[in-house]
Amino acid sequence: MASGSDRNPIIIGGLPSQVPDFDPEETQEWLDSLDAAVDERGRERARYLMLRLIERAREKRVAVPEMRSTDYINTIATKDEPFFPGDEEIERKVLNATRWNAAVMVSRAQRPGIGVGGHIATFASSASLYDVGFNHFFRGKDDGRGGDQIFFQGHASPGIYARAFLLDRLSEAQLDGFRQEQSKAGHALSSYPHPRSMPDFWEFPTVSMGLGPLGAIYQARMNRYMEARGIADTSDSHVWAYLGDGEMDEPESLGQLSIAAREGLDNLTFVVNCNLQRLDGPVRGNGKIIQELESQFRGAGWNVIKLVWDRTWDPLLAQDRTGILVNKLNTTPDGQFQTYATETGAYIREHFFGDDPRLRDMVKDMSDDQILHLGRGGHDHRKVYAAYAAAKAHKGQPTVILAQTVKGWTLGPNFEGRNATHQMKKLTADDLKRFRDRLHIPIADKQLEDGNPPYYHPGRDSEEIQYMHDRRKGLGGYVPTRVVRAKPLPLPDEKAYATAKKGSGQQSIATTMAFVRVLKDLMRDKEIGKRFVLIAPDEYRTFGMDAFFPSAKIYNPLGQQYESVDRELLLAYKESPTGQMLHDGISEAGCTASLIAAGSAYATHGEPLIPVYVFYSMFGFQRTGDQFWQMADQLSRGFVLGATAGRTTLTGEGLQHADGHSQLLASTNPACVSYDPAFGYEIAHIVQDGLRRMYGEESEDVFYYLTVYNEPIQHPAEPADVDVEGILKGVHRYRAGEKGRIPAQILASGVAVPWAVEAQRILADEWNVKADVWSATSWNELRREAVEVERHNLLHPEEEQRVPYVTRKLSGSEGPFVAVSDWMRSVPDQIARWVPGAYQSLGADGFGFADTRGAARRYFHIDAQSIVLAVLTELAKEGRIDRSALKTALDRYELLDVAAAGPGPAGGDA
Repeated sequence: MASGSDRNPIIIGGLPSQVPDFDPEETQEWLDSLDAAVDERGRERARYLMLRLIERAREKRVAVPEMRSTDYINTIATKDEPFFPGDEEIERKVLNATRWNAAVMVSRAQRPGIGVGGHIATFASSASLYDVGFNHFFRGKDDGRGGDQIFFQGHASPGIYARAFLLDRLSEAQLDGFRQEQSKAGHALSSYPHPRSMPDFWEFPTVSMGLGPLGAIYQARMNRYMEARGIADTSDSHVWAYLGDGEMDEPESLGQLSIAAREGLDNLTFVVNCNLQRLDGPVRGNGKIIQELESQFRGAGWNVIKLVWDRTWDPLLAQDRTGILVNKLNTTPDGQFQTYATETGAYIREHFFGDDPRLRDMVKDMSDDQILHLGRGGHDHRKVYAAYAAAKAHKGQPTVILAQTVKGWTLGPNFEGRNATHQMKKLTADDLKRFRDRLHIPIADKQLEDGNPPYYHPGRDSEEIQYMHDRRKGLGGYVPTRVVRAKPLPLPDEKAYATAKKGSGQQSIATTMAFVRVLKDLMRDKEIGKRFVLIAPDEYRTFGMDAFFPSAKIYNPLGQQYESVDRELLLAYKESPTGQMLHDGISEAGCTASLIAAGSAYATHGEPLIPVYVFYSMFGFQRTGDQFWQMADQLSRGFVLGATAGRTTLTGEGLQHADGHSQLLASTNPACVSYDPAFGYEIAHIVQDGLRRMYGEESEDVFYYLTVYNEPIQHPAEPADVDVEGILKGVHRYRAGEKGRIPAQILASGVAVPWAVEAQRILADEWNVKADVWSATSWNELRREAVEVERHNLLHPEEEQRVPYVTRKLSGSEGPFVAVSDWMRSVPDQIARWVPGAYQSLGADGFGFADTRGAARRYFHIDAQSIVLAVLTELAKEGRIDRSALKTALDRYELLDVAAAGPGPAGGDA
């Protein structure tokens, strides 16, 4: 990271409106000079002088306000462009072959009988942006380190495949398997960057727009974190994120820019492909998206490089002594520039240059064809190289390159700059011929008229293919490539879990605290302790994790440059450049991005990290659920803790804090192994199994989600005959009924288990019912296993039919089954079809609200007395008791009166 003296200031001074003028005569001299420049040389000259003064003030580190935006021209002047080290002619041939194959691949994917689609216009606009990176900047992993991390724009994937084909990394059969992942299994290509589908190729899933930029910021930060803590040398790793200008409207795209600037992440470069178009039309038809983004990034503290025009504009700009051309560029809206991209040179001469004699005079010696080919900077290799080199050289700030391009560039007049170009997938024979001619591809007309157009490969021994290989060899190997070099971790022995298995004795603690106790012991382990990455959105104290502040400390690359207000307390707030805890502010999206980056470090840098992300459960899968799919696709691993879980357990907070459904949302994610444990010893076994499955010898690409609560309860010690298999598979008998004659079964999860135990007592004492209480640690895992059993049976009718675990586990248990939890009924209802008997569920369906726990549970009818009524109702249906008992129970327990329930248990942080 750059030293303090190298870093550009992010917080800068404002105008001196309240500062007294101690030398009015000098001030007046400066003002008079400006007036004279305006009067004698005009406003354009005066403006130029002011801009140069501001530029020099910055160079001298004079604190003057940043300009929101600069002129609509390239940031890097022609005279400041570095030498281009490549062979531009060979690179143009390489790029032409790549362009051709990318378009043909998508076109062939639209052949009759297939029609799986694809996108070609995005890569067509950004091809040069990628090619310069591949040839000169992107570092590979051949040196055994992480190389660069490149977040490719999702819709540009055909171009990345096409380049890999030229390098013999992919075959023609694989190109023809584009978007046919099952029907062409073995030689198929995923539609977008999906590491789960192509785990040796793609590293980062990016097509869910907005998550790419967010993930890139936190990947760059994770690189710094790993180096600061001595886990991996990431000093040579640079993060590149390729984004669309329309994509920048997603809140996630811009929402975390400040953290990148605040922490001086000069190992990060955003490349925004400003082709001025969204999916259906202009990004800012009446405005200028590049200017808008420039002001936003500058305001956030980023270094901004504008790459607007190619070299053909240089002579025109050089003769613009009055600033009339720059003014015209500044004032022409994006929608009009898109029209110019589709029109003739004569049209551009008339409508862009024609309304001012000074502009007309500039192009009087240019032909219409020359005017037509005044191009955009994102298509010029030399200009792109200059921007990339400047970004890599810049210290103290992240950099954004705003590169202007034309969507559908080189694809012909039916594609270039058209509003519909994003959805256009098929090239006609005439389109292909024009495209071929423009790219100088040696393919005959007949090959384009008969059947599918062919791919083009110049030959393995051709100079352009050898050039590509040489460039990648010099940069450390091929990209994108995902490599898993991490070795299994030595896992802690049983002693690490002993405290949790002893129970809490007479002390009442919440399951959140029970988990923290397990975590505390694991972090002491000499082998894996340092690999834990604690993540929370400004709620460590809420979750009882402030005890980690003095020892693990909070990561801050600048350390703690102030005296903490609570410095004399035992649990004082401590920041450190080598801190282990990530305190990402009030940003669940940022925390989840940290989780993903840490959870995939085993592949990115070959060093496993064990992230533990703790958050308000309501703000997890609901608020950032798309990122959990990103996590699954990126094959990230780690522990996710939905704390303060349940619809009724977080008293007083109200509707928007009351989570009764995250377990249901978690069930939709195939990579998520979710649990709703009741006691500390269950948590211990679940965490131990999670470490084994994610970091042991046979590591799996899953992550664990545990919902834990803030309600204090007494935790029993682990029984001598503990059913570990039942805990891990999803259900075990917690307490058998001891009194009563009429059998029944109660299944409960999480915080509902104590209610079930109280219902068990009431049923025995007052109704002669002998109910067993089962702890359903995972409704989701029970259902998942049962679904897999049914699938196997469906496809293997000749084999002995398997029986789901939940059915086998509960078989032989007499009486009806009543399920209860602090979740909506859909959660326990997942296993209904496989329960061997009558089944009824109770749940907290509907909106949550602020009240006491007792009142809330009576309202939803999930408290102990409501469980009693549910069991009696099922027994009455079977004729085991008289139905009159139901009205008696309803009246005895005043189940229709919320206030009669009492406040219920209190305590626990909110």
